[in-house]
Amino acid sequence: MQFGVCGINYKKADLDIRNKTSFTDLRKAEFFQLVGKEGIEQCMILSTCNRSEVYFLYETEAQFDSVYRVYERMFSAAVLGEYMIAMDSEAAMGYLFRVAAGLESLVLGEDQILGQVKDALDFSRTMGYDGKELNKIVRDAITCAKRIKTEFKISEKPLSVSYIGIRMVEEHTGIAGKRVLLIGSGKASLLALKYLKEYGAGKITVCSRTFSHAGRLREEEKELQVIPYEERYHCMAQCDIVVSATSSPHTVIRREDFEPEGPITFLDLAAPRDIDTAFMEHPLVYLINLDTLQKIAEENQRQREQLVDESQDMLKEALEETRQWILQSRVDDTIQSLQQRCNHIVEDSFTYLDRKMELSRREQKILKKVLNASLQRLLRDPIQELKQLDSKEKQDEYKKMVNELFHI
Repeated sequence: MQFGVCGINYKKADLDIRNKTSFTDLRKAEFFQLVGKEGIEQCMILSTCNRSEVYFLYETEAQFDSVYRVYERMFSAAVLGEYMIAMDSEAAMGYLFRVAAGLESLVLGEDQILGQVKDALDFSRTMGYDGKELNKIVRDAITCAKRIKTEFKISEKPLSVSYIGIRMVEEHTGIAGKRVLLIGSGKASLLALKYLKEYGAGKITVCSRTFSHAGRLREEEKELQVIPYEERYHCMAQCDIVVSATSSPHTVIRREDFEPEGPITFLDLAAPRDIDTAFMEHPLVYLINLDTLQKIAEENQRQREQLVDESQDMLKEALEETRQWILQSRVDDTIQSLQQRCNHIVEDSFTYLDRKMELSRREQKILKKVLNASLQRLLRDPIQELKQLDSKEKQDEYKKMVNELFHI
């Protein structure tokens, strides 16, 4: 039995292709039924915004090819040949381990993928397409991912400039209970609003050149106060923190138009800049802009990549343990047959001797134990050899030999 993967991910396919290969639950159920007809009994579908991949156990190359073809037919609206990935055996297992740990993610080391892998396995179990081998491989990948996240903390090096900026504000002045003015109503402002709430900001006021756009942010925070753009300077005088993230081509907060009367922290998330850099010279102002944030994000990316390199030994060790388990599981049926053959011989020999000898109950137990121990000792070396074989070809060769020698 071999492990394989095929499908689409962000590295080879753009968003348009990925949207066309998205799995709904209904489509997953249909896919399971189709590959089930091809003899695939263990299968997992991992479908996210960045990947639609199928992980499965198969016996023959023909079965592997059939899963690939079922995938292509299911998404026939798109020509997938050049975008598809396909891996088998150790390459496929290694890939799943890296995926679970976030090492194959668009955002290196992100945490969300781990929960998505767990959900994918749960869905396979619900549909009856999990199994001993698939469960073992996926759960080992999840366990390894947790160890990597705990020891190396890759995701704790933030890459979002919005998050880095808000965290810098928190470290410098604290956010809990503070009065905040948020200028802008786009995606960056929405992210900043989310992080400000997480840090417990007090009253948050928002303004935008388009008043109705600013009102949309109220859907995220019902208690937001929305003011006209022209009133921004008046509001700033009453705030502790100002976050600006507009798409304006001009400076939004000019030094000559505002004189701080108390300590104030500016966070400029815009490019080009929203906030006049002349504020840096003011003793009451702490200004953070993209120049600083981009450098920190780039350094954090380098640190993530370094931590990924450091985690490779742990990944390889966990992968090797799973590989050994899979190798041994392939000879489980032969070992089980040997044990059963041993038990039959013990029973036959014991029955014969028990008829020929007058044995007490205690002597019967001793005789059976001695017979069993002797045969187990004889089988110990062949079983260990089977377990230690490091290739499917050798295993198949030894299994055939054992079956012939022991008439299994």
